[in-house]
Parts: sequence; C-alpha cells; structure tokens
Amino acid sequence: MRRRAAVLLLSAAAGAARAQDGAPAAPPSPPGDSKMHPSEGAAPRKANRLAKESSPYLLQHAHNPVDWWPWGDEAFEHARKTGRPVFLSIGYSTCHWCHVMARESFEDEAVAKLLADTFVCIKVDREERPDVDAVYMAAVQAMTGQGGWPLSAFLTHDRRPFFGGTYFPPEDRYGRPGFPTLIRRIDELWNTRRADVEKSAGQIADHLSRAADPVRGELSADWLAHALVQFEASFDEEHGGFGPAPKFPRAFAVSHLLARHAATGRSDLLAMSVATLRAMARGGIHDHLGGGFHRYSTDAEWLVPHFEKMLYDQATLLAAYADGFAATGDAEFARTARGIAAYVLRDLRDPAGGFRSAENADSEGVEGKFYVWTEAEIRGVLGAEEAADFAALYRVTGDGNFLDEARRVRTGANILHLAKGDDAGAGKAASPAVAAMRGKLLAARSARVRPSLDDKVLADWNGLMIGALARAGVALGEPSWIAEAARAAEFVTARMRKDGILHHRWKAGDLAVPAFLEDHAYLALGLLDLYEATFDPRWLAEAAAEARILAAEFQDADGTFRHSSARGETLFFAPKDLYDGALPSGNSAAALALARAARFTGDGALETASRRCLEAWASDLAERPMAYPMALSAVARHVEPSREIVISGDPEDPAVAALLAEVRRSPRPDAVMILRPAAADRAAALAKFAPFTAGMLPVGGRAAAYVCTDRTCAAPVTSAAELAKLLAR
Repeated sequence: MRRRAAVLLLSAAAGAARAQDGAPAAPPSPPGDSKMHPSEGAAPRKANRLAKESSPYLLQHAHNPVDWWPWGDEAFEHARKTGRPVFLSIGYSTCHWCHVMARESFEDEAVAKLLADTFVCIKVDREERPDVDAVYMAAVQAMTGQGGWPLSAFLTHDRRPFFGGTYFPPEDRYGRPGFPTLIRRIDELWNTRRADVEKSAGQIADHLSRAADPVRGELSADWLAHALVQFEASFDEEHGGFGPAPKFPRAFAVSHLLARHAATGRSDLLAMSVATLRAMARGGIHDHLGGGFHRYSTDAEWLVPHFEKMLYDQATLLAAYADGFAATGDAEFARTARGIAAYVLRDLRDPAGGFRSAENADSEGVEGKFYVWTEAEIRGVLGAEEAADFAALYRVTGDGNFLDEARRVRTGANILHLAKGDDAGAGKAASPAVAAMRGKLLAARSARVRPSLDDKVLADWNGLMIGALARAGVALGEPSWIAEAARAAEFVTARMRKDGILHHRWKAGDLAVPAFLEDHAYLALGLLDLYEATFDPRWLAEAAAEARILAAEFQDADGTFRHSSARGETLFFAPKDLYDGALPSGNSAAALALARAARFTGDGALETASRRCLEAWASDLAERPMAYPMALSAVARHVEPSREIVISGDPEDPAVAALLAEVRRSPRPDAVMILRPAAADRAAALAKFAPFTAGMLPVGGRAAAYVCTDRTCAAPVTSAAELAKLLAR
C-alpha cells in the first residue's frame, strides 16, 4: 500500500512534463513579465560554483540564487554527507523553455531556498555532456513516456533516478503540481519512505538496462521498401514533411529519399522531397532575411517556429538543399542553400576555424523578438510603397500571425513567410528589387538586441557542417565553401585533439570531455565528403582513422555501439539508440561511416563492423524503418551493389576535370569517387588507404575512368562520352 501511494504521488507530479523541448502543459506567465535571465540583462547576484565553468549554459546560471554544483564526484559526495537527494537540471543555452523555468523558478529566492534546503542541485549542459543527458533522458522517458528540455531528474546518492520530468511551472495549475509543490512531495517521500524511493530507483535502473538490448537478425532489402511505404503513409500532402505538429526538419530523411530516388528512379520519392524542401523554404521556420533555419515548427504548416538556430540543423538542411538542387536543378533550392551557408559563415564561424554551436531563441526575455516584424516597423524601414509590396509577398498584416504565448492573442508581430504553393511568389522573392528590400530590413534588424550566441565548438556538429559545406560546394559550384570545410576540418583534427585523443568540446582554447560516438562518426562522414570534394588523401586517411576508432573503441560484442569509450565516465547504465531524430543516432552514423569508409579503403573489417551493428538492430529496422533513415542508408550499402568510380590522372589535367564533371552531372549518393593522381609518389600515398587503386593507371598517357561494381571493374574509358555510357549502364 505504501508503494502504491508513492507511485500515485509521483504519477500526479509527472503531468507537468511535455515532449520535445519541455513545452509546458499550460502556458507560463508571459516571458518578460518576470525576472530576466541573467544572460539577458538582469543585475547579477553573487556568483555560485558555475562561474568557474566554461559552458555558456552553465554560465547563464552562474548568478542564480540556487546553490548549483557542476556535474562531478564532489557534488554526489556532498549529497551523501548531507543525506540529501540530488536535483539534476539538464538544458542548453538556446533552449527557450529552459529560460522560462530559469526565470520562473531558478531566479526566485524562495524556490532557491527550498531547493537548497531539500537537495544538492546539479546543473548540466546537455550539449557538453550528451552522455549524461542520454542516460537521464532515457530514464525520464521510461518513467513518464515523454522527454525534453529542461530535463528535471531526482537522483539517489549513487546517481540512479527515482523521478523526473521536463518543465515544471512555478505554481499548481489545472490539478497538476507546480515546482515548489513537487519539491515538498519529493522531500516527504525521501524522508518518510526512503526504502520505497531506493527500491524504485533500482527498478528503473534494471528496466533501462533490460530495455537497451536489441534483437538481432539478418539484413534485408525489404526494410528499404517498407520504409518508403511508411514515409508515403505519413507524408503531409498539404503542407509537406512527415507527420503532425510539431514538425522537425529531419533533413537527412529528405536526403535519404533523394538517394532512393536516384537508386530506383521512383518519381514519388522525388515529389515528396521537393514538396518538403519547398514548404520549409517558404515557411516561417526559414529566416528569410538572415538565412538559415530555426529549430522546428510548432505547427503543421512550418509557420511558427521555436526560434533557436542550431548548427546541426544548418548542416543537415544545407546538405539536403544541395542534394535537392543536384537532383532537380531547382533555383529555389540553390538560393536556400546559399542563404544557409551565408548565415553560418557570417554568424557561426569561430575565428579559430571551427563553427559555434547555436543562437538563442530569446532576446530581451522574449522568444522570437529579434525576428518578428510589425507592419509599422517594415513601413518605417522601407517606406510605404516598398512596404506594401513586401507585405503582400511575405504575408505581413496589421494583426500579425505571432501570438502572445501566454494570452493567446495576436500581437501585431509577423513571422515572415511566403505563401504555400506560390511558385510565382518564390520567383519574385529572388528578384534584385526584393533582395534589396530584405537587405534593408536585415540591416535594421541587426541594430536590435541580438539573441545570445553559444560559442562552444563541438566536434560532432562540426563534422556535420564539414560534410555539408563540402557537398554543397560541389553541387553549387562554390569552391570557397569547400575551402571553409577544409579549414574547419583542419581545426577539429588538429586543435581538438590532445595527446592524440579527439575531444568533444573546444571553447576559447579549452578542451573538455573525451570524444563520444557521435563525434567520431559525424566527423568520419564529414571527412569522407570533404575527400570527395578535394581529393586530398589526407582527409581520406583521417576518415579511415576515425572509422577504425569507432570499431575498436566503441563497438560492443553484440555489434551495437556505446555512446562513450573506455575513456569516458562510467554511468549507471549505457544507453544505446538507433532512432534518427533531430540528429541521426550515433549507431546509425557509425554504421554509415564504417560502410562508406569500407568502400573507399577496401577494408573488409570496417564493412563487417557496420554489418554487425545493423544486424544487431534488425528487429527495430524491420518494424519501423522510417524512424532510422541514416541507418537505412547504411543498409543500402550492404544489400545493394556497390559502385566505386576511380579517375586516374593529373588533378590539373582538363581531361580529368571533364571526367569528374561527367560523374557529378548525375550524382549517385551510393557511389564513392576517388581521384588517383598520376604522380607515382602521390599515387603511393593514396594506395596506403585505398590499396585497390594501385593498379588503376592512366591509359596511354591519358586520364582514365574506372567504374567498378561490387569491386569488379569495367575496362577503363578515357572520354566523358564513354564514361556517360558506362555510368548509364
């Protein structure tokens, strides 16, 4: 009976949690009405322990009245000595609802005292410690069926969670407990039913450990076809994208569909991809003035975003729009890709060479304030005549379309967007006259209080951007983007290693945390894309090295990949996941990186490591394959014929350029392309990493192309016309 009472009590508290990024069940008090977040202008209080940290997110909380500790043994030892449970709060610097909870609760003196009297409070940046976040997110999802940020978890002294949720409001609402009520209830449980709490923590830990075991099986080409059926069933024919609101871009799913179109010729796959890319490009999720995309759309129409701008979204969307342009030649996709690249290179590039992580959703305590416009503001910048034209094109009205999130009333503010399905309007938006209007508005917007910048550099997200810039640079003929990708690759491979070990985070010269699975996997994929853009053997060597680290240091006996290597911290359980959500999973990315690296190098051990991973997740891939598009891209490389294309000749030879152009004219995402230099020393350097290229010589002194299927090569050809016939066959 006592155990049931504890379960009922915690279940009632769980009602305040919501999915995705912690959006509350009921709207909070209006942002800006209450205390400002310390990063947004409030008078600073006495610093707490977080002031000594480097994380932008932790520094945002360095002047909270909450007695915060950073994650570490010292905090848990203090909890043991004082006999208090641990309150763990996980978020990130650009998380809107993290700021809301900070303003409402962590900046409140009374709540801070209540926390201090009850818990040892630990704050974690989920982007800096994705291993910690993955463990406790899995626990919260298991307990509540939902997850998101801010993540709030309550732990025993041995770090096991016994309850958790996401955002909690500052007062009781609609029969659900507010944060202070929840604190008091947990305090009561801890002090009166400690044995129940400890037992519950043990049961949760046991459940998570059991649930992490996938079921093995044989690889099947049927998964590819089954996934396409699921994509078709969930496709939103009216608005583009897949599934209901909220809608995340999941741009690599679009890239996967485009790759399947290239492999199968199915026009419906191209149509779904094109419709989704157009809908996002014309929607409010797209920053029509500054370029780039916001994190996700709260509605089905891609209109109202959460306004944070993440490096990983820019990377995956840049790649998708480049892939879309390569498949269609659509000028709108090229313009959108150029806008993304311009934003990243202008606003996220770190002077040292890498790319910074994100920009906040909030400025001056209000989400989206930096980005939205009233009709009068536009008129003040453009004048009456131009403003009228601009308003008609970008759907600006006096009432506006941006609601006050607390009162649910129109504010007169507008999220700029183009009309759905208006191809003529999209063409007009590309005109010099409209571009000039956007330039004036962008200049005026730049004078506003800008959202804060998270300036840490992460190896995994930089790996994604390296690959995106390289692919897009080739597709759109932008060599400067390829040069920027190489600059970032130089930074990550040189400046983010210490004693030969890759690290996850760099900030102002400070390295932290040994690299995780995603760091090595995303970086390997990005370096392979960079090799195909530059044909510099160094990047192939670096990519192969990263792939071998994946197999040697992260793969378990069952074939799945751990999130952390032996160098990382050992947590109470090791979560493993294949789901490709806002970011591709580490297991999916590792399987694809190993499969691609095997094609470039001919290394059968890498191919085997990739296959073992996919076989380990067979039950998941068979049941709901559309949830794993990056894993499916790896599956395709095992169950379908491989294609390797080797161009042999002097890189400066126009004949080599002609052969390369022919290959790139009709790109096949499942193929690999290698340039074997004619010079003996450079050819020998390449052969160290791709030994099967050693005998692929120019023919009669002329540049030659070798096209191989499943490592069986056709006779070499020396002209672009012959190569076109060979590729078509």
